[in-house]
Amino acid sequence: MTATDAPLVLHTRVVSGTGGGPEKTILNSPRFLIPFGYDVLCVYMHPPGDPGFEEICEKARLSDAPLAAVEDRGPFDLRILKRLLTICRRKQVALWHAHDYKSNALGLVLRRFQPMKLVTTVHGWVKFTRRTPLYYWIDRRCLRHYDHVICVSEDLYQRCLAAKVPSERCSVIQNAIDTTQYARSASIAEAKRRLGLKPERLLLGTVGRLSDEKNFEGLIFATHRLIGEGLDVELILVGQGDQYTQLETLIAGLGRQDRIRLLGYRADTIDLYQAMDVFVLSSLREGLPNVLLEAMAMEVPVVATRVAGVPGLVEHEANGLLIEPGDQEQLADSLKKMLADATLRRRFGAEGRRTVEKDYSFEARMAKVRAIYDRLLGRQSPE
Repeated sequence: MTATDAPLVLHTRVVSGTGGGPEKTILNSPRFLIPFGYDVLCVYMHPPGDPGFEEICEKARLSDAPLAAVEDRGPFDLRILKRLLTICRRKQVALWHAHDYKSNALGLVLRRFQPMKLVTTVHGWVKFTRRTPLYYWIDRRCLRHYDHVICVSEDLYQRCLAAKVPSERCSVIQNAIDTTQYARSASIAEAKRRLGLKPERLLLGTVGRLSDEKNFEGLIFATHRLIGEGLDVELILVGQGDQYTQLETLIAGLGRQDRIRLLGYRADTIDLYQAMDVFVLSSLREGLPNVLLEAMAMEVPVVATRVAGVPGLVEHEANGLLIEPGDQEQLADSLKKMLADATLRRRFGAEGRRTVEKDYSFEARMAKVRAIYDRLLGRQSPE
């Protein structure tokens, strides 16, 4: 098969800053599609001059993912249609794969001018602002017109069916990660020493966008309580977001700047995972977060809230601890239980790794995605 014979998949997403979990899926996809007879281009729409977009470009380079950037000046920037149509026609796009509400709407418009199949991945409707109710309403209206809708968790699948997406055009394909990339290579003590941390001090860690649905305030208060009870523990929060200043002020008000730190965006998350004694997911709303998969693959024991697809990944008392979302007392008690028992942490870490290897490998996920593409395009999977 020549390059010109290969049907082109156009992954599309609107992003600001350094992006989030979906980037790990989008930018990792080309290397699992190209060997099977597909061409791939990842198109990112981003605000002009956004410095965070350089990080996405670097991630694409490291993943060997073909990337095209399209400047996007907001919801009413109609010039974006012309730019995208030019790409679709020049590349003869066969399949448009959207990853957010705006990409979903744009795909429906552009299909009128460029015949192509439409696929979307629903990553979750978790961020709440003044405008998001309208955006999410538009999204659900668009989904029913797509050729196939991929949901990353069972609860999103049920919500899509409720939005009148036909069941034969909707499926659950959970998030997954490359377990060869996320694999432990250093002990916890050694990883702490490399980062300049005290090896004897227990380390809690979390990774994610600094926004209200992550409930990092609750995690900070829980950590504050544990320190007050005499535990030699500290907390690192990795990520950027609109709550940075608010959380910074909270930490200062509690007088815990020496034990609770906001690290901002970090490219060295694997090194940070290796240093953590416990990974914490304190979210009030989620889909199925990649960071939880990553931590478990790195053999970090987890305490996570019982939201969306998380209970399908974390089995309480088997490979981690589950708590109710928003229950700050239960969060603190579960963290205390985990921190007090090194044997429990080792067992959960090993079981977490086995769970991810068995059920959440990226190769298996992409085989399911390719099967959808093949069916929609009427082609047989290359051997």
